[in-house]
Amino acid sequence: MAEKAILKALAGERVDPPPVWLMRQAGRYLPEYRATREKAGSFLDLCYNPELAAEVTLQPIRRYAFDAAILFADILLVPQALGADLRFVEGEGPRLSTVTSAAEVARLRPVGEIDATLAPVYETVRILRQELPPETTLIGFAGAPWTVATYMVGGRGTPDQAPAREMIYRDPAGFDALIDRITEATTAYLLAQIEAGAEVVKLFDSWAGALPGPWFERYAIAPVRRIVESLRAAAPGVPVIGFPRGAGGNYARFLDETGVEGLALDTSVDPYWGARLQARTCVQGNLDPLLMVIGGEALTREAKRIVDGFRGGPHIFNLGHGITPQADPDHVHRLLEAIRG
Repeated sequence: MAEKAILKALAGERVDPPPVWLMRQAGRYLPEYRATREKAGSFLDLCYNPELAAEVTLQPIRRYAFDAAILFADILLVPQALGADLRFVEGEGPRLSTVTSAAEVARLRPVGEIDATLAPVYETVRILRQELPPETTLIGFAGAPWTVATYMVGGRGTPDQAPAREMIYRDPAGFDALIDRITEATTAYLLAQIEAGAEVVKLFDSWAGALPGPWFERYAIAPVRRIVESLRAAAPGVPVIGFPRGAGGNYARFLDETGVEGLALDTSVDPYWGARLQARTCVQGNLDPLLMVIGGEALTREAKRIVDGFRGGPHIFNLGHGITPQADPDHVHRLLEAIRG
């Protein structure tokens, strides 16, 4: 297990060339994914079908031999397991029933009951551990509590997640109760993924940058710290990667105060500054996903710049956000050639 390139990097080793995987590497840019999605029916049907979810997780590994496979699921399965109504509108994204008061938080399901909904996800993990190549690391994941809460309060994604921020000011006790419930559920969810075979877990805080400064420690850092501490106690040796997208100057504080073993960087972070964080941890990232659409010399040049910028320490090459449906599958081959030579 220690020989896997991504586990080496997360243990603090410099690996040359750096290991690579891409956020949303199983997705709509791949024709084989689109065919499987059509076979499954809806997006949620695909998430809850272990055989098909494992298949789409494996598709980019077969095509590109990435160093890691990330479980195919969605960050909003946890609120659904807690009792929220969830559906996906084609071309628009998720829609959830809202939770906007302490009374509505109290009506959510107890954390002990979430496995009844999430059991198919754990089965997907077990299938993947059996079918992945031995050199490929299996990454489990969940949404970080703040980001999940923004969807539960707003019922959908918004440009600045204002509904959640409004609830912080209007009903801080109710919002704290919601964060606590999500934190407990997320911890249980990730532990179950680890027990099923996940070797690394990642917390996606996609809306961390929307938090007002005074609230960053309370809602972006503290819940992740609780999760990391619980995982470390129950599953020592399983690294956690944190991704507080848009955190800006708070990246360093997030790293120091959460205890994550890996720090994923968004596209705004220059390697010159990111290398300072790299002196304290393994960094992951951070190519602009738009380059996977454009391709050409711009893609090759920027990929090599990132590799060179992070050559001095542990680095996992990735994008600064998820690959888009418009990406050209052939550009991924060009990217891997630039990274691996």
